[in-house]
Amino acid sequence: MTPHPPASARAPKNPSSALLPEPLAARMRPRTLDEFLGHEQLLGPGTPLRTEIESGTVGSMLFWGPPGSGKTTLGRLVAQYTDREFVPFSAVTEGVPRVRVIVGEAEARRAEGRGTVLFVDEIHRFNRAQQDAFLQYVENGTLTLIGATTENPSFEINGALLSRLRVFVLAPLAVHDLVAMVRTALSDAERGLGAMHLTIEDAALETIVTEADGDARRALNSLEAAASFVARQRGGAGGGVITAAAVRDAMQARVARYDKSGEEHYNLISAYHKALRGSDPQGALYWLARMIEGGEDPMYIARRTVRFAAEDVGLADPTALRVALDARDTYHFLGSPEGELALAEAAVYLATAPKSNSVYRAWGAALDLARRTPAEGVPLHLRNAPTKLMKDLGYGRGYQYAHGVPEAYIPQDYLPDAAAGSTLYEPGPFGFEKEIAKRLAWWADLRAKAERSAAPEPGAGAPTRDQTDG
Repeated sequence: MTPHPPASARAPKNPSSALLPEPLAARMRPRTLDEFLGHEQLLGPGTPLRTEIESGTVGSMLFWGPPGSGKTTLGRLVAQYTDREFVPFSAVTEGVPRVRVIVGEAEARRAEGRGTVLFVDEIHRFNRAQQDAFLQYVENGTLTLIGATTENPSFEINGALLSRLRVFVLAPLAVHDLVAMVRTALSDAERGLGAMHLTIEDAALETIVTEADGDARRALNSLEAAASFVARQRGGAGGGVITAAAVRDAMQARVARYDKSGEEHYNLISAYHKALRGSDPQGALYWLARMIEGGEDPMYIARRTVRFAAEDVGLADPTALRVALDARDTYHFLGSPEGELALAEAAVYLATAPKSNSVYRAWGAALDLARRTPAEGVPLHLRNAPTKLMKDLGYGRGYQYAHGVPEAYIPQDYLPDAAAGSTLYEPGPFGFEKEIAKRLAWWADLRAKAERSAAPEPGAGAPTRDQTDG
C-alpha cells in the first residue's frame, strides 16, 4: 500500500489558493427582499409575509418548494431583517443532540435580548419522533424555527409541529425571473461574471432557463460552467460569446424532477390515470414517459395499468385487461428498454378503449350489501347435499338444473331473502356492455315468460308434487 504523504507535502504552496471562490449561485444570493426574484404572491409589496418580515414580527414557519426556489435564501433574509442569529441545520447530517446544543446557545442569546432563527433544511428527513424535539422550544419562543422541505408537509411533518408552523409554498421560478437572474449574474462585476466581459446568445439563454426547470441554482451553475468553458477555449482571455453549443457542452444531462417515494410519485401516476380515463393517449404516453425517465419502477406502472383496465375500462372492453396483463408480462420478460414499448402499447389501447366503471360500482355495492347482511343463510335450494342427512334436511331441494331446458335458463332466486330483488350490476352504454345489456334483457324476457307460464290458471289448484330435483 502506498503511504500517504506527510501533511506538509500535501499543503498547497500558496496558502491563499486553499480558499476557493464560492460558486456563482452562492455569490449571487439575494441580499435584500427587493433582490429576491419571483414569489410576488408571498413577498410582493404589501403582502402579509413581507410586512411581517420588514417589521420583525415573524413567527415559526415552513417553506415548501422544489430545489432552487429560494427557501434557504428567504430564511437568511428573515433572520437578517428581524436581527436574529441565523443558525443553519441539516436534518440529513445532524441530529437531536445538535439541537440541544443550539437550544442552549439560543437561550443564552435570548437572555441578552436577541433571538435565534434555526433554519432546518430537509426537515422531512427527521422522523416524527425527532420532530417532537422542536415542539417546546417553538412553543416557548426560544427558537424561531424555519423549516425547508421539498416534500408535502401533510405527509412528512408531525401534526403537532405542523400546527405550530405557518406553511408557505414556493413555486419554481418563472422563466422571466430566471432570465433576469442570469443577465444580472452575467453583468455583475462584484459578485457575478461581469469581469469576464462575456455576452450570451439568445438561444444559449433560452437553453439555460429551459433546462433549469425553475431551479435558480441549476441555472446559475449552468451559466458558470458555460462561462468557464468559453474562457478555457479562449485561453483565459476576457470576452467571448456564450453559445447554445457551449451551454450544452458544459451542462450535465438534464435530470427529471421526480421522487419515487415522494409527492411527485403520486402526482405523476395520478396524471397518468386521469389521462387514460380521459381517453387521451397523448397525455397518457407523456406521463408514462415522465415516470420512466424519472426512474419509476416499470412494474409499479404495469400494476397500476392493470388496475386501471379492471376499474375504468371493465367490461366495456374485456380485452383491455388481457392487454394490460400481457404488457406486464412482456416487460417482466424483456426488461428495459425493450419492454417499455409494451407499456406504451397498453397505455394507448386503454386510453382509446370505451370506458365503464359498472363492475367497479357493482363490486362496491356487493361488498356493502354483504356487510349489511353478514349472517344471512344460504337458501336451501342453493346448498350442496353430499350426504343423506343433508338431503333429508332439505339441502338442494327445489334447485333446478339450467341445462335441463333448451334455453339453459330457469328463473330461480340466488339471493337470500334479506337481499332479494337487489340489483348490483347495471351495464353501461358503451362497448361490449351494450352486448351484455342485450343478454340481460333476453334473460329477463325468458324469466317473464317462465313466470307467466308457471302462474296457475284462474280457479286451478296448486301443484301437488315437487318436481324441482334434477
